[in-house]
Amino acid sequence: MGTPKNPKPVKYFVALLTSEPDLLDTAELDLTRLLGAAEKRSEIFPWNVSKYYEREMGCGLLRRFVSFETLAAPEKLAEIKLATQEIEQNYSRKTEDRCERRINLDPGYIESGKIVLGTTKNANHRVYLRSGIYAEVTLQFHNGAFHGSPHTYQDYLWNETIGFLSSVRAAYLEQLRRCH
Repeated sequence: MGTPKNPKPVKYFVALLTSEPDLLDTAELDLTRLLGAAEKRSEIFPWNVSKYYEREMGCGLLRRFVSFETLAAPEKLAEIKLATQEIEQNYSRKTEDRCERRINLDPGYIESGKIVLGTTKNANHRVYLRSGIYAEVTLQFHNGAFHGSPHTYQDYLWNETIGFLSSVRAAYLEQLRRCH
């Protein structure tokens, strides 16, 4: 029989998506109030994976990833996802009949062997956490690199994304070594 023990803390990051470049920095400020000081930022990449978000957020979508210095418990993912939804709501365009997001914020965390994302959408590969929030392992680290699975979002497989997330993983492992 195994003995339950607490997991190591993890490093949180958020994937930001918007068609408004100024909103990347503005929303990051809100994220620092939630997650602490930003540690690393990816370049800003044009995002053309699908047209799913265009009707709501417009054309010319931009993707950026931001990681945060403070390590935290992995079980905070649902709480953080709910908070990022509130931030999205604060920047939404409100019309008489609907509310359109101007930015999409997807939090996740990195630990030594995987990257986990929080989502509101259920699927056969996702695990329910609480309050309508699910988690999915989107990348796994083995043989010295991150690898996707059939359900991994395309932009998480881009070389630029893998490079950024690998650098965040290295910073995380160094931080763990210093703390323990």
